Amino acid sequence: MDKELGKILIIDDDEDVLIAAKLLLKKHAKEVIIEKNPKKIPFLMNNGTYDVILLDMNFSKDITSGKEGFYWLEQILDADPQAVVILITAFGDVEMAVKALKEGATDFVLKPWQNEKLIGTLSAAIKLKESYKEVDKLKSAKKQLEDDINKPFKDIIGDSPAMKNVFSIIDKVAGTDANVLILGENGTGKELVARAIHQRSLRKDNVFVGVDMGAITETLFESELFGHKKGAFTDAKEDRAGRFEIATGGSLFLDEIGNLSMPLQSKLLSVLQGRQVTRIGSNKAVDIDIRLVCATNMPVYDMVAENTFRQDLLYRINTVELHLPPLRERQDDVNLLAEHFVKVYCDKYRKPHKKVASSTMKKLSKYPWPGNIRELQHAIERAIIMSEGNILMPDDFFFLVQKTDSQTEAVDNLNLDDVEKNIILKAVNKHSGNISKAAKELGLTRASLYRRLEKHGL
Repeated sequence: MDKELGKILIIDDDEDVLIAAKLLLKKHAKEVIIEKNPKKIPFLMNNGTYDVILLDMNFSKDITSGKEGFYWLEQILDADPQAVVILITAFGDVEMAVKALKEGATDFVLKPWQNEKLIGTLSAAIKLKESYKEVDKLKSAKKQLEDDINKPFKDIIGDSPAMKNVFSIIDKVAGTDANVLILGENGTGKELVARAIHQRSLRKDNVFVGVDMGAITETLFESELFGHKKGAFTDAKEDRAGRFEIATGGSLFLDEIGNLSMPLQSKLLSVLQGRQVTRIGSNKAVDIDIRLVCATNMPVYDMVAENTFRQDLLYRINTVELHLPPLRERQDDVNLLAEHFVKVYCDKYRKPHKKVASSTMKKLSKYPWPGNIRELQHAIERAIIMSEGNILMPDDFFFLVQKTDSQTEAVDNLNLDDVEKNIILKAVNKHSGNISKAAKELGLTRASLYRRLEKHGL
């Protein structure tokens, strides 16, 4: 006989009732746990999950009112808002049954029960529990899919030899479940490549979940990635699945993985090795089934040598490595990208389609683009907004005029904004657009440098 009733918890202060229920249900359930003392409910809820909970309404302190049952029902639902609870009592009536359902109970049975009716009630409750799980998963997946659909510029644009090599690697690796590590400077399109791998994989009909590891603080790392139970910490207002759980069946993209501290690297490695996560506040491990894609602009091999990145984690995530070239190494693609962004932003800002003058294209092609595609994208957007004519001229890209070292170091212009702008340009160019290295040399955080880049229109 199939054990279709799953894991059942029965709480009743009548030992005879517990034994009778267990003898009946163990033939139909995978596991039956009985408990006489309701005060152990918090412990039981914290250390396990149950498909159905049978809860007596009346314990020794209160023989007939059912108040104790309602109290413990509230405690159970606080611990697990999706718990399926069936209340049992020898003194039930319609009014109490209605109140129980309003309080969150799934159903209501009377003692002594009819065996077939009890099994039927539990079977229906199991189906309800499964539907709760499915709805919860669909809601999380729907949100992620909506976020995915709303991501701009999903397609990778490029016809240069360097990009043809990238496309070849994507085609080879996409159909496997091999872990992929994408290496490349900021702004080169690492997330787009990760999405392309997912879209060409066997998991393409499932969710793609992206996480910016550089934006997650140490304190939120476990909550964001592994999830938490309600009440696990001050702001845990409800149960929440982590990104690993949400991504199960699909792909998980961990961007900026090189920014993780050593302790967080250890936690991540443990999950990748065990293929299980445990939510904060829970002792129950949850199996995960993901395709992992990671990315970083950091020199991870140098970091391994410097003992700032775990070698065993690197081996775990880089079954296949994909090196994404900077825009200065694929200048043949600048015209294609420029035309693409012109169309995108003309449509976005409801402006007549603008053309790019040949002299402008020549200038765009010669510029080294330290900020890569992201810098080109922002440059086109600003030009579309600010230009008055229907043709984008070189002057519409005033920020592209590069100062010579002598001009940069000249002391005749002491305007603080100009000095700051020139120093930032010099640092970014020196490090070939690597924002992390430029920020470090300038004594700034990456976020502070990004704000200054925006401030100066760089």
